Amino acid sequence: MSHQSEAILENNLIQQLVGLGYTLVKIPDGNALVANLKNQLEAFNKATYTTKEFDAILNHLAKGSVFEKAKTLRDRFSFTREDGEVCYVRFFDSENSSNNLYQVTNQITLEGSYKNRYDVTLLINGLPLVQLELKRRGTEIKEAFNQINRYQLHSFWSSHSLFQYVQLFVISNGGNTKYLANNELQSVLQTFFWADKNNKRITELPEFANTFLNPNHLGKMIGHYVVINETYKNMMILRPYQYYATEAIIHQVKNSTENGYIWHTTGSGKTLTSFKASQILMNLPEVYKVVFVVDRKDLDYQTMAEFNAFKEGSVDTTENTSSLVHQFKGTFKDKKGVRKQSDLIITTIQKLNNAISGHNRTKLAHLQNERFVFIFDECHRSQFGDTHKTITEFFTNSQLFGFTGTPIFADNATKNELGKRTTKDLFGNCLHKYVITDAIRDENVLRFGIEYIGRYKNTSKTFVDIDVEDIDKKEVLDSTKRLTKIVDYIIAHHDQKTFNRTYSALFAVSSIDTLITYYDIFQQKKEAGEHDLRIATIFTFGSNEDSEDAQDYLPGDETLSMAAEPKEAYKRTHSRDKLEKYIGDYNAMYSKSYSTKDPKLFEGYFKNISQRLKEREKKFFNDEKDRLDIVIVVNMMLTGFDAKKVNTLYVDKNLKQHGLIQAFSRTNRILGDQKSQGNILCFRNLKKATDDAITLFSNKEAIEVVTMPDYEVIAEKFDEALKKLREITPTYQSVNDLQSEPDEAAFVQAFRRLLRAMNVLQSYTDFDWEDLPISAQEFADYQGKYRDLYDKVRRATAKQKTSILADIDFELELIHSDTINVAYIIQLLAKLKNATTSEAKIQKKAIIDLLGGDAMMRSKRELIEKFIEENLPKITDVESIQDEFETYWQEQKVLALGKLCEEENLDKAQFKALIDTYIYSGQEPIKDDVFKCLDNRPSILKAREIGERILAKMKEYVQIFIEGMTG
Repeated sequence: MSHQSEAILENNLIQQLVGLGYTLVKIPDGNALVANLKNQLEAFNKATYTTKEFDAILNHLAKGSVFEKAKTLRDRFSFTREDGEVCYVRFFDSENSSNNLYQVTNQITLEGSYKNRYDVTLLINGLPLVQLELKRRGTEIKEAFNQINRYQLHSFWSSHSLFQYVQLFVISNGGNTKYLANNELQSVLQTFFWADKNNKRITELPEFANTFLNPNHLGKMIGHYVVINETYKNMMILRPYQYYATEAIIHQVKNSTENGYIWHTTGSGKTLTSFKASQILMNLPEVYKVVFVVDRKDLDYQTMAEFNAFKEGSVDTTENTSSLVHQFKGTFKDKKGVRKQSDLIITTIQKLNNAISGHNRTKLAHLQNERFVFIFDECHRSQFGDTHKTITEFFTNSQLFGFTGTPIFADNATKNELGKRTTKDLFGNCLHKYVITDAIRDENVLRFGIEYIGRYKNTSKTFVDIDVEDIDKKEVLDSTKRLTKIVDYIIAHHDQKTFNRTYSALFAVSSIDTLITYYDIFQQKKEAGEHDLRIATIFTFGSNEDSEDAQDYLPGDETLSMAAEPKEAYKRTHSRDKLEKYIGDYNAMYSKSYSTKDPKLFEGYFKNISQRLKEREKKFFNDEKDRLDIVIVVNMMLTGFDAKKVNTLYVDKNLKQHGLIQAFSRTNRILGDQKSQGNILCFRNLKKATDDAITLFSNKEAIEVVTMPDYEVIAEKFDEALKKLREITPTYQSVNDLQSEPDEAAFVQAFRRLLRAMNVLQSYTDFDWEDLPISAQEFADYQGKYRDLYDKVRRATAKQKTSILADIDFELELIHSDTINVAYIIQLLAKLKNATTSEAKIQKKAIIDLLGGDAMMRSKRELIEKFIEENLPKITDVESIQDEFETYWQEQKVLALGKLCEEENLDKAQFKALIDTYIYSGQEPIKDDVFKCLDNRPSILKAREIGERILAKMKEYVQIFIEGMTG
């Protein structure tokens, strides 16, 4: 079978790009790249530079990380010419992409740690801003992705680090083509297909080149649609539906006065889309102000943080109505009294309403005819009251745009929404659609795995399945006996659903009274030692008792003020007393001091819960110390709240239509291969409501695409994967007999498929090893062989050997081994200490085997064995094992650091500071920083060898003493 070769694919692409307006240039190496850069920058800036002047430019370009270089690209550089004149150099024109100079080249060869030759490079003004890596048709596209990762590591930093200016990568095998932003810690999950306005994928390379790589579009993508995220210090690139939505809004503002709305399904990145639209709009001369409107205070904070993450200092929220009025007028004072100008304002719908009502109206009367653009987040929540009418009547020259994942249609408009008004009634036409089925197909959100749980005895005392909502008896639903059984079920299955608490869960219940009962049951069982889950709750006391739809808000200013009044000023409700007690439990768990008695403290409580869930995804989150397992809510946090580390929703309330989709969507944010679906456990039969909601917000044919298939279907896929694995390796010992790397690669790919099926299978409550054609032990044995092959590849790579296995993605993240950490080992040591002599021998062997079978713990094996042999026998109190181990570990850590520094003649204090920086940032230090720790700087001939040796020892030190020590 013949395939189109990589060379033919490459040559055809280059010819196509030349036809699109690129100039073909031959650049064989780094020297030619630099020479071409000088020529192009001179042409672009209409200037000439002496050698000395160009060296200054090169030195400027060489500074900083990939992230910092992205900002350098978009800035001007000022330097003094040799004749004393101050000169400015521009590197890229973001506003008018046609001013930039576009070139294409191929097979540039650079040598860093290794020599690498790149496929096709697109140069803009001489800088390599787009790198395309191609594989022949029929080859897995991920090989090109892995190749890019190697280039970043091995050679992009050579030749003045010019390839670190790459903004976008394109990977293709001809039939599948994807793009991604350049980041040092990138994931294949952040690679995207381009698409047309109707979300039809463009996968063929020639069509992709025509639509995406033509100079006009590419210049616009780099100039406007690469977003620099200040929080995570990385670049983001808009996906096609985000691009089309933003373009549609801009077109509407430039060419009409009509409103409109964007229907992008929940979880698809509306915040990024709305930010980019807001940022571009506020730079249009015809727009006076852009106002981003949210419907409650917690989203005010959340949205501000997210917007400022995309561009630091880009927005200012308003602390009160007076501040908002000043922002509308053009200037305001910040907390330090500094007068500021803000063209982008974030505010709540409540404050906006107050600002244009009552006595404030006269203060803003002179602005009524100014061109304001209002963008509403989740517009179905915020715009179905009188405020919409108030805004449109006051700002007569305004345009309103709504974003929603779940529009209000005729079928789901309710009576209390002023005559069943729809989203179209309020905002006009939908400017762009990207529905839930689109997002699941594109893997931009996860599917839902929905289970319905609930069995009741009828009068004949036999168990029958019934539709719970058909029971018209509140006492059945609210009975303590039923709620206790549900709590027992959650306790029994929570670890399984959340990968041993690696993820968190929300629990949506029907009323505050029911919430109180649930919380008390959980707490009683915790005190009785039946579980150690960390439970919290948040609700608003007073009138917010129940609702048919899933809504989410903090109390308004009046309620918060009341909360701070003296006891005599109001009657303390039962729910208020309970909430104060529950906040006390939270304070005790996390050493906080929140309360309902002060509005700021109560607001801080909600904010802290939200941050605790959201920040679990951050690299340095202390999971053991700060983890929160379950938050029980009635309505709060069921809409608008995003936390990637929430993967499970327990439901004991009636949900429907947009409320149901919004609540379910708290669980389906993409985070890596292990999180394969959003888990929904319904203790009421919401099957019809779920089908109706999914049908409404996609189409009837898509129901089975959105929900996970039955357990039996996944089990069948698991059986098929196991059968294929056994064809390659009948037993795990057979892996030892594999004769060649292609054979080993076949095993890796087969076991990887089995791993994926297992991850999904284990999320079902029906899961039982007894039902599978492989035992847990045999599966673990296969897994050990899989890990060993990974170690083999890592060693081979270190020795600079070429290995085809290096192109295979092992996806170790599919193997959940966070529970096998030092904390877990200490628990085993406690059991070992209490065991009889015969039991101790067995348990000791089990611990040693466990250490050998886990990649992260393997490096710690020798030290832990030493602790077992020398220290454990001297410990009399089992409770002190953890303290004794920590003392021992710190001593060994200090000794190891001292030994390393002595062997390499390193300054201990400087080298420890370098290690701390590496641990914090995750970025490998440059060799110059390593050499600063040496007593004597090495010669040029030995510098590379010594630098690499010290870096390797540093990484080994971190792997042994730091990684896996918490969580």
